Parts: sequence; structure tokens; C-alpha cells
Amino acid sequence: MAADLNLLTPEFKAKVDVLLQKCKDQGFEMRPNEGLRDPFTQGKYWRQSRSSEQIAAKVADLKAQGAPFLAFCIESVGPQHGDPVTNAIPGLGWHQWGEALDCFWVVNGEAVWSTTKKVNGKNGFQIYAAAASQMGLSAGGLWTSLKDWPHVQLRQAANPLGTFTLQQIDAEMKKRFG
Repeated sequence: MAADLNLLTPEFKAKVDVLLQKCKDQGFEMRPNEGLRDPFTQGKYWRQSRSSEQIAAKVADLKAQGAPFLAFCIESVGPQHGDPVTNAIPGLGWHQWGEALDCFWVVNGEAVWSTTKKVNGKNGFQIYAAAASQMGLSAGGLWTSLKDWPHVQLRQAANPLGTFTLQQIDAEMKKRFG
């Protein structure tokens, strides 16, 4: 699936356009894969590496804290399996706010997800992360835990909780996606 960059916030889209061109100018095509992500998809990604006990505890905690829509986003997607993708529950990922983007690297017309493959001695994800960081974006590949090389986001804050309460996030996600 290709990300629709027009669904990103205008400020972030402008920076993404520059970032992608900077990578291209260095000979590395980074192709947008996922931008705006609904909280149900975020719930799937969050659930896929968690036990049923962890999921039940998080749902109960969200309900107790007055965030029933976020709890619903996790509950309604059903069981998921796979490697860890995110630590962000629905609403706490910048993708739901149109302020995050995931890209893959294109080499000879093929999608490359490798962080070790090199072309002319360089890796596309490392070029992407370095350019994003120089532009003031937060690059997932440079994070200290759960490195996410395809990911860049507008804000340095890990999640919206520094700006909004959990109840405000719940209400906004329900308004946008409910």
C-alpha cells in the first residue's frame, strides 16, 4: 500500500517532501509506505506481540482511565500474531495524528527492508534517518529502544501525552475515526 502524503499535516508533509528529495538526491529512493494510520490498525500492530493477559490489562486500564474508545480499538481487532512493531497503543502513535510516516527503500525496483544492505557503501535507511534528524524530525532508526528504521515523525515527543490528556486523545480519536 502506498501512503497518501496529502493526509499528513501540512507542516509535516512539507518536511517529508524535502526529506524524500534529499534522499533521492543522494541516490536513495525512500518510498512512503504508511502515513496516516487509523487507531484500529495501530491496535493490531500493538497487539501482535503481546499476551492475552497484557492485552486484557491494558484494555481494563484504558477503561478505568476514561479512554473507552482506545480500549475498543484494541479489543475489536481480535488476536494478532507477529514480531513487535510498536509500543504505542491506539491514539498514542503520531501516525494517528498525521505526523508520522514509514518508508521502505527501493533498490532496482524492489522493496528493501534491510538495515545492513549497502549500495555504494551506504544503506538507504541510514541516509534517511540522518537526513530526517538533520531536519529536526525524529527518526525511528536513531531511537535507543525498539529501533524503527522505516519511521520518521514530526515531533520529538514519544507520544501525544505531553500535549493532551488520555481522555482528550480518546475523544479526538473517536471524533476522527469512530
